[in-house]
Amino acid sequence: MKIVRVGLDLPVDTLFDYRADDATAADVGHRVVVPFGRRTAVGVVLELAQRSEVPPARLKPVVRVLRDERALDAADLRLLRFAAAYYHHPLGAVVMNVLPPQLRRVKSPRPTPARDFALTASGKRAGAGDLPARALVQRRLLALFKAHGALDQAAIRGAAATASSALRQLMARGWVEPRAEPARTPPPIAGPTLTAEQSAATQAVTLALGNFQAFLLRGITGSGKTEVYLHTMKAALDAGRQALLLVPEIALTPQLENVVRARLPAAHLVSLHSGLNETERFEHWGAAQSGAAGIVLGTRLAVFTPLPRLGLIIVDEEHDASFKQMDGLRYSARDLAVVRAQQCRVPVVLGSATPALETHHNAVASRYRLLELTRRIYAAPPTITCIDTRGERLADGFSKALFEAIGTRLIRNEQSLLFINRRGYAPVLMCHACGWLSGCPRCTAKLVLHLQDRQLRCHHCGHHAAIPASCPDCGNPDLAPLGQGTQRVEAALAARFPQARIVRIDRDSTRRRFAWRRLREQIQAREVDILVGTQMLAKGHDFPHLNLVGVLNADSLLYSTDFRAPERLFALLMQVAGRAGRGADRGEVLIQTEFPHHPLYAALRSQDYGAMADTLLAERREAGFPPFVHQALLRAEAPQAATALDFLAHAAQMARTLPQAVTIYDPVPAAMSRRAGLERAQLLVQSEDRGLLQQFLGAWYTQLGAMRARRTRWSLDVDPLEF
Repeated sequence: MKIVRVGLDLPVDTLFDYRADDATAADVGHRVVVPFGRRTAVGVVLELAQRSEVPPARLKPVVRVLRDERALDAADLRLLRFAAAYYHHPLGAVVMNVLPPQLRRVKSPRPTPARDFALTASGKRAGAGDLPARALVQRRLLALFKAHGALDQAAIRGAAATASSALRQLMARGWVEPRAEPARTPPPIAGPTLTAEQSAATQAVTLALGNFQAFLLRGITGSGKTEVYLHTMKAALDAGRQALLLVPEIALTPQLENVVRARLPAAHLVSLHSGLNETERFEHWGAAQSGAAGIVLGTRLAVFTPLPRLGLIIVDEEHDASFKQMDGLRYSARDLAVVRAQQCRVPVVLGSATPALETHHNAVASRYRLLELTRRIYAAPPTITCIDTRGERLADGFSKALFEAIGTRLIRNEQSLLFINRRGYAPVLMCHACGWLSGCPRCTAKLVLHLQDRQLRCHHCGHHAAIPASCPDCGNPDLAPLGQGTQRVEAALAARFPQARIVRIDRDSTRRRFAWRRLREQIQAREVDILVGTQMLAKGHDFPHLNLVGVLNADSLLYSTDFRAPERLFALLMQVAGRAGRGADRGEVLIQTEFPHHPLYAALRSQDYGAMADTLLAERREAGFPPFVHQALLRAEAPQAATALDFLAHAAQMARTLPQAVTIYDPVPAAMSRRAGLERAQLLVQSEDRGLLQQFLGAWYTQLGAMRARRTRWSLDVDPLEF
């Protein structure tokens, strides 16, 4: 009797044994349909076994092995096993959750054939004048068809947010039709000549193809890191290999997609991120797994994408906290990218203007090879000035100097960006009569005022409520917003500059699909004078006509108790400052602060990341913080705080009975002690030796799994970023 061990999407750290008389070693990695309780479930075969602890009479047979589809190969499973073991998460849940949703269902998906489209004879005769003046996307799509003759679906989608609708309208006119033959590959667009620094970086990575080497590409904003990415990816493609390019946020993917498609049109590029529908995700994932896709561009989950010919991994903006998954399997995509590169013996490039201190420390210690780009391409670095707001009465949160600078840019027909990392109209609604604040009933957080929607919203649990007509405590009808958010900044600018074209860019304004793409097109077309945005605008975007950046409320992070706050604030401000002056004119950055002489702002004005990083590392070493220690956080949440704390106290008691070379701290409430109606607490353990910490966590995790955690949900967070 042959036995297969199957990983299922369940929160238990075990594999399930099934009988499969025709199973072979080639079935490892294949999906299977198996009975589970009163239903059938999809799992993945992870092992073959000769015997089982389950009595033979109770072993259920596999319903079917889905051999007609590609299996996860040994390299894929090796990475998944590492992730499950290092982050102490059930292997079955890890494996199943990296699959596209369609592959987790019993009913097998049917791939839809990709189609190309070409102009008909009447379409070739048609001109832009035959279309309504308002049909801008149809005009653009028609011009692309006339330039290239035929287009594939990816090129059509990349033309505009509403390109699919425009395609249907052109087909209804009889101007475009599907074609069986593949579309002709357009010629590549020539890029700029590489600088000496770019050439050296490109050559170093290219020479490492075929071997593992971790590179830190540290380049100031505008120094041309993307050019290094493009040239090294081309070298990998020319060698017959695939390239994986990871970005921290979905907002960065369309711009990079367009650049890569233009420069490397012969490469089959697919994207993987949460903005895709299920069918698109399944098709793109399948193209990567089959080897048909030469380049995969994606957010953090794409680090697990099967790539049989993987030759290069690039992590752009590697410092970004978005690469850390904050629930479920709490993995770091950046760290797993390095592990995957090592397992597959390929180079990995970690790119950033402000690397994470852990990455900088690895470069200083020569574990990573440092490549530097120290000069901006075609533009001088922006001038950074701190506006001292002490003693000044601000108008709607704006200093006189900042308002004047915006007015000057409007006269020059230049774009300005006002950056405030808080969406909504105001962080809180307040009653000045009794001191009532709009608190969330389910979280230890405040409800944010969204004036346009006439709502109070919690940005943590999603709770929302109507704006009260009067104070719930004292009945005072005079409720006032306290603080600023993007909506309030937008309103203040509209009142001050009524003729200006103002666009707000945050999670609220870009919620709909393709909304961000449409806004970006407006900015590029100079249909916008002033941008108001959050950190969505701080990373990777290239707006050549944007020459002024104003920063509001920067000091808020200086008050944080998080030891990573200075690092994050410096990185954030350096990134947003880098949006200014990427065209012909030198940019200007104005930061409103009550602490103009703070060392962090001094380092920012001199744009000296190295000095700031060395100072912060010295402080971390003295205080005993990462990267000089390694940490794990046991998190617990329950309806009552006492329940969560009791669970952690019991866990700590068990931990102290284990052979240990770790420090075990006492349980404490989390920084946000209540979220979504549950009380939250945490227990920190740390060690100076990563290996010893992992040994301890392995034994402790087994004990935790055996505990009866009544009414308590717990998780283990290895290398936590938030406390």
